[in-house]
Amino acid sequence: MHDVKRWIGLVAVLLCWLVLPMASQAQTWPQRTVRFILPLGPGSGVDIGARLFADRLTAKWGQPVVVENRPGGDAILAINAFISAADDHTLLFAPTSSFTAHAFLHDKVPYDPRDLSPIARVSNTIVVVAVPASLEVKTVKDLMAQVQAQPGKLNFNTATGVTDFIFDGYFKKSGLAMTRVPYRDTVQALTDLGENRIQMWSGALAIARPHVQAGRVKLIAITNGQRPPGGPGGPDVPTVTEAGYPELTFDGLVGLFGPRDMAPELRERLAADIRAAASDPEIVARLTATGQVVSPGSATEFAASIEAQRAAVARFAATLGAKPSQ
Repeated sequence: MHDVKRWIGLVAVLLCWLVLPMASQAQTWPQRTVRFILPLGPGSGVDIGARLFADRLTAKWGQPVVVENRPGGDAILAINAFISAADDHTLLFAPTSSFTAHAFLHDKVPYDPRDLSPIARVSNTIVVVAVPASLEVKTVKDLMAQVQAQPGKLNFNTATGVTDFIFDGYFKKSGLAMTRVPYRDTVQALTDLGENRIQMWSGALAIARPHVQAGRVKLIAITNGQRPPGGPGGPDVPTVTEAGYPELTFDGLVGLFGPRDMAPELRERLAADIRAAASDPEIVARLTATGQVVSPGSATEFAASIEAQRAAVARFAATLGAKPSQ
């Protein structure tokens, strides 16, 4: 019996040795500047949200939180920069749609998806369908009629790989042809939309709003499953489901990711800090004003939402006959 008690005591001491360093790491972090790497350029909805959180977390953490934009390369530039840092002070702040379609868009995905470890869901971006103000289109139905009348002659761009699949899949299923034009930075796509070089764009309301206010671009639908509070874009802008196109429904899920080996206690602390910032009325008001719906969630909830989006992508890919890369 005495030997058993000694053995239990040694195990308890060993567990303390293992747990205390992780707890200490969570308590003392951060020890230097924290970087949020973004796969989108300045002015995007995700960029605006990241900077709001960075300001609030700088005050809470006592260390600078800087936002580093790495647009282009279908988000792979940003993802590789985040993974190669191998540092718990370098985090990825991103829409999940920037990577959940990678397995279908690339012959070989140049990173291990397991290295994108969810910390917390932050928000849902309000995603819109926009057209040039000069285009004789008022509804999604009007747009599809023009696409049908001019097969392959009209151009479009969407902000992420998932929305590419949604529209490509819908066009193929419906026997329509619209040419997708790639852009390194989706903000530039809005400029071209306003000048009618492309005829349709889908992405964050935050990017489109200045062009709408300037009269260069008009909104014809919101892709979110429900109309966001306050009727962003105006009371006459319906959801795609209300417009009769439920296949185009998409909610822009945004969150924070850490390295795969981040200590669980640190991950939980960061998630709690994100939730606290997201519950601040001022943050909620400012995020709402930038075209986002605040929806903080745990790492588990965030991971489940990502898997649901991956499943939706797989369905769209099946329509297009696309197979995942190995």
